[in-house]
Amino acid sequence: MRAECPTEPDPGVLVYVHNIVAGWCSIAPRASYRRLLNSRTIPVLDDRDAWIAACFVVRAGYRTHGLMHRLLAGAVQHAITHGAEVVEGYPVDAGGDRVDDISGYVGTVELLERAGFERAAPTTGRSGGQPRWVMRKTLH
Repeated sequence: MRAECPTEPDPGVLVYVHNIVAGWCSIAPRASYRRLLNSRTIPVLDDRDAWIAACFVVRAGYRTHGLMHRLLAGAVQHAITHGAEVVEGYPVDAGGDRVDDISGYVGTVELLERAGFERAAPTTGRSGGQPRWVMRKTLH
């Protein structure tokens, strides 16, 4: 399995299993996400140019194999390669429970905590009825 960034302009990383694309994670500077810039539910913490891991997709048949962890690691590495100081995500807090596929596209607090992200602020957003958090990893 490997995670790599596709050629620009598609922001994100792919994870392959036996040369088949099994998943994708979007990662780009906050300014690339117009909807996020105008969000009333996701707060902007400061003026740092954070890179955002906004969406995870793992194909059916490849789920429950830890690919989201690989995608997140690849996304962080991609951000580092492009000079990011901070990476943020806005995952759902499922309290350790599983989340449905639709709600899980934003990742989970547990996933991001395992990757060294810290809870930075609550949001007023919800996914699948569960609260979402601003989580942040400072790179340098």
